[in-house]
Amino acid sequence: ASHARRGMVWWCVAMLLAAWRVRGFGVIPRAARSGIARGATMAPSAEVSRYLVDDPENNVTPYIAALVGRNLHQKENHPLYIIRKRIEAYFEGLEEEYAIFDGEDPVVTTTACFDDLLIPPDHPGRQKSDTYYVTKETVLRTHTSAHQSQHLRAGYERFLCTGDVYRRDEIDASHFPAFHQMEGVKLMPESLEMSREDWLASPQCAAVASDLKKTLEGLVDAVFQNPDLEKRWRDDYFPFTEPSFELDVFYQGEWMEVLGCGVIHTGVLDRCALASRRGWAFGLGLERLAMVLFEIPDIRLFWTEDPRFHSQFTSGDVVQFKPYSKYPPVFKDVAFWIPDSYQENDFFELARGVAGDLVEQIAEIDSFQHPKTLKTSKCYRVTYRSMDRSLTDLEINAIQNDLRDQVADTLHVELR
Repeated sequence: ASHARRGMVWWCVAMLLAAWRVRGFGVIPRAARSGIARGATMAPSAEVSRYLVDDPENNVTPYIAALVGRNLHQKENHPLYIIRKRIEAYFEGLEEEYAIFDGEDPVVTTTACFDDLLIPPDHPGRQKSDTYYVTKETVLRTHTSAHQSQHLRAGYERFLCTGDVYRRDEIDASHFPAFHQMEGVKLMPESLEMSREDWLASPQCAAVASDLKKTLEGLVDAVFQNPDLEKRWRDDYFPFTEPSFELDVFYQGEWMEVLGCGVIHTGVLDRCALASRRGWAFGLGLERLAMVLFEIPDIRLFWTEDPRFHSQFTSGDVVQFKPYSKYPPVFKDVAFWIPDSYQENDFFELARGVAGDLVEQIAEIDSFQHPKTLKTSKCYRVTYRSMDRSLTDLEINAIQNDLRDQVADTLHVELR
């Protein structure tokens, strides 16, 4: 049983790994227009209204607005807080001082979130199917890297930045539209100005990368509290670092991706009026680490207010999570013919707006193209499960019927 449970945890983590990279729904679902979706915890009305503005580009739903400002990473004894403090303690033990930021505004400009990081206008991460737009020029940050240029321009040369980030995504035990990241940045002393090609081939660039890797290898040793932890580096690509890397660790018999990082792209530094400086940056997901170290199998648990969850954790200690309940799932299928404009994330977002935290997973179980009309049909299985109580068929049938109505009304699909 222990082996099977550990396998489930690792499956969840594997699904979460892609979430670090940069990745709307223009109409608020009918059920969500009049209030907060099922399962969401209400934020102060003044705060919620700040994100639900009357703007044609706004695609933030009441369900998402209710999550903003929960600041789980600041709540003492919360698993995310414990992981955050363990990381900060490592950097506090280094010779150089790092400034700590953990309370920046989650609403940022598209310039800070994308342009300053050299993310091009046609990048899929900028689309409304992936990002929550407050207005045409402001978004709920999709990564804590959105504050990198802000702090560099303010004169900070070494800093850590932690916060909640928001992305429209699929629905399963390891994906949630709100999660938490930490960004780390370090600038090196003045460097001779040279062309991009010469810089990438220079010993100075290699030295920056070496300092980055040494620092982050020490970090994962501290986080996992294992100085003999096996590690491997892989080359990768991010628009804002060059060269770019990913760090994996071998943990509980499997390789696990821990973070992405790299030498800060010279174009990013140029935009900050720091053309003569070089440095490195990294980013990691707190949920990713907490799910593994605490063996928490469902990402929704981080957001619960159930004392049976929170009473298990004490600041400074990493302990194995003990499940306090396992209520049965309820499965419902929905099938429809899709138009050419169909975006799967729009369907997932609509389902979250209707069912809130009661929807555990949505999986495509069939796709079919009609041989004559060439129309495509998709069939999805929706798994409903509460973490706190048993659900009734009567309750879920009402939710499922509402979901079907809104799918047809909002996404312009033809139900089957």
